[in-house]
Amino acid sequence: MFYRRSGKHDVPAGMTYSEANKRALKSLVDRGVVPGLIGYDNGRPIGWVSLGPRQDYARLKRSPVMKPVDEKPVWSIICFVVDPKARHSGVAEAMLSGAVTWARKQGVTLLEAYPCDKPAKASDDSMWFGAKPMFDRAGFVEVARRKPTRPVMRKSLRGARRVT
Repeated sequence: MFYRRSGKHDVPAGMTYSEANKRALKSLVDRGVVPGLIGYDNGRPIGWVSLGPRQDYARLKRSPVMKPVDEKPVWSIICFVVDPKARHSGVAEAMLSGAVTWARKQGVTLLEAYPCDKPAKASDDSMWFGAKPMFDRAGFVEVARRKPTRPVMRKSLRGARRVT
């Protein structure tokens, strides 16, 4: 929910920040918004990828790294979460592949992501944006770089058509 909001976020009295985020996420789902995809292993959730129309992520407009590259309609892949027990087993890469497939089925023609590009292996808890090599392997190309370790990458989904 962090990137879906811009500015200060007030939490209702008697509720934790986490509870408020869960309630806001449930509200999106209740309205028919798909805020991301969940990956399962034998019925157990092990991964999450947040993606959707760029305009749904208010914080991106103000971000010096993730601000718009141009005016093209684009969907953004914001973050990944992988269960610590399932890390280093290809879950994020599978989630990215699933996100590309799902976006194409939704009629999306251009996907954008903001991964980390670090010369050495980074700690898992700082890699929620994903790693650049993963996006390279998935056919994304760098279109901007506003900080040394944070490229903006895109993948064209030509011929995308909505499947109902």
